[in-house]
This record gives sequence, structure tokens and C-alpha cells, in this order.
Amino acid sequence: MAELRAVSPTVVAVLASVAACDGVAAPAGATRCRVAPREVFLVGEIDVSDVRVDEPGAIVEDVTDGWAAFELTGDDVADAFSRLSELELPEEGFAQGEVARIGAKLLVEPGRLTILVPAMLGAFLEERIRTDCAEVLT
Repeated sequence: MAELRAVSPTVVAVLASVAACDGVAAPAGATRCRVAPREVFLVGEIDVSDVRVDEPGAIVEDVTDGWAAFELTGDDVADAFSRLSELELPEEGFAQGEVARIGAKLLVEPGRLTILVPAMLGAFLEERIRTDCAEVLT
């Protein structure tokens, strides 16, 4: 079975040169996600003031309000996800692509998957998860 719950991780966006983005490290409690050559997301328990970028003019912003996040946990996470997307998940780490017809960011850990989508599509995604994965949700 798998369990679904809404979560509220902090999301910090870093927009800078490729070299500066290469040097962005995730503070403790956060995961580094390279979403584009000149863009990094830091997701987790993080304060934007803890993010350091070695480039004048780099943009570092808390964009949490723009994202909705849902977490699937349990033994059937992979089965539940396969009902939502054709993406192949890594065993661990970051991925992005289409989930329930929405461009999503994915944080993968053993037995846990966090799905982030634009906030305006959060209710739609939750409904799709609850409907399409009903057989494996607790």
C-alpha cells in the first residue's frame, strides 16, 4: 500500500550562470535539483538566507507559494506512480517530467516520492492521485 499526504517543503529558486549554478550546494535539510542549465531549486527545510551563490546579480528567491507538493510513501510507491506517469524513476534523486499531464518535479527516496507541481494545479493532481491510485492507497 501507499499513503498520500500534502506536504509543504520550502522551495528556493536560484537563477544564475551555468558556472554559478554548478557551485550551488544544498544546505543541510534540503535537496538540490538542477531544473535547467541556469536554474537550481533547493527543496526542503531551508531558509533562503542560508543559500550562497558566488555571482553578483544572481537571483535567489523563496518561491514556495508557487508550488504544491504531495508525498507518496510506502511499499507501493512505484506502483502508484506508474498509474500517473510513464516516467522511469531513479532509485534516488531528482527527476522532472509529465505526471498526470502536468509538468512536475520529483524527489525520490527509498519508499518515498515527493511530487511538486505549480500551485494552481495542486487540487487537480491530488484528485488524479486519489482516483488513479485508489487501489493502492491506504
